[in-house]
Amino acid sequence: MKRITAILLSLAVMCGAAHAETHYKPHISVGGRVGVSLSKMDFSPGVKQGWLQGTAGAVTFRYTEEKLFGLIAEFGWEQRGWKENFEEANDLFSYSRTLTYLRLPVMTHIYFGSPRFKGFVNLGPEVGYMIGDKISSNFNYEFPGDVEGFPPNRMVSQMSMDISNKFDYGIAAGIGCEFYVQPRHSITFEARLYYGLGNIYPAKKADVFSASRCMSIEATIGYNFRLK
Repeated sequence: MKRITAILLSLAVMCGAAHAETHYKPHISVGGRVGVSLSKMDFSPGVKQGWLQGTAGAVTFRYTEEKLFGLIAEFGWEQRGWKENFEEANDLFSYSRTLTYLRLPVMTHIYFGSPRFKGFVNLGPEVGYMIGDKISSNFNYEFPGDVEGFPPNRMVSQMSMDISNKFDYGIAAGIGCEFYVQPRHSITFEARLYYGLGNIYPAKKADVFSASRCMSIEATIGYNFRLK
């Protein structure tokens, strides 16, 4: 019995030591990021378009407990939308539609590197709500068929249709790096891709579009302060 007790005590001490070696103190950081976005729409049927430039930014909350994994939650904005491509008309016409979203992504944060420099990957779901819809055009987009020289045989319904669904949801994925200026202060650089799963226009069988989803790329610079 004494031998069994000694063996159990030894195992308990070994397990405690192993746990002490693999336990990591949780870190909590807050901060923000700001930058530029490039966006398009995934229309079906397709629409001739190019990338629309906008802005993006957010306040961030980060919690890390393990050595390589953590969780990030953000609240911010992004300008999405699209810019019509009129190459067939020698770019005589211009049309763009900027959709401003408030958004809330919650992502897994995977990081690696040294105490002064880390690389990271972020991945997770995002929800958003449209708070702005701005159209910029140099022609009467409500009646493009009446505009002299307007290119024929192109999809035009998307230019004047009202947004029917302001709520959006999708997947966000980012890759970047983090520099620690001091143990509690760091600067981040991130490139992030967003692909929406919701449609801004009705998408039933009898509707014009079967798909009208947002997609964007953004590049941001950020600052984090470690609270704990």
